[in-house]
Amino acid sequence: MEAKAVARYVRIAPRKVRIVIDLIRGKSIGEAYAILKYTPKAASEVVEKVLKSAVANAEHNFDMNSDKLFVAAAYADQGPTLKRIHPRSRGQAFKILKRSSHVTLVVKER
Repeated sequence: MEAKAVARYVRIAPRKVRIVIDLIRGKSIGEAYAILKYTPKAASEVVEKVLKSAVANAEHNFDMNSDKLFVAAAYADQGPTLKRIHPRSRGQAFKILKRSSHVTLVVKER
């Protein structure tokens, strides 16, 4: 039995989110919250919000005990990329890619 939560179209590049996600994969929920609270990355707030949602889904929809939960799977897929142009000298234009992510967390009971 597993519960999951997904945050889609998060305006952080997937490679930045994966750094934070790799820290909590396989950890218990309490340990994951502690790691996310003290990780100085912008993605840690997003991942914490998704984790809270996954835990709430597990408790409410599947009657799981939150003390026994752990992060079974966590991944960040690439969402759509916003293309922007930055003007440069001599009429040139450099492309700026503003990447987005789809963050997914799966929690299971031990």
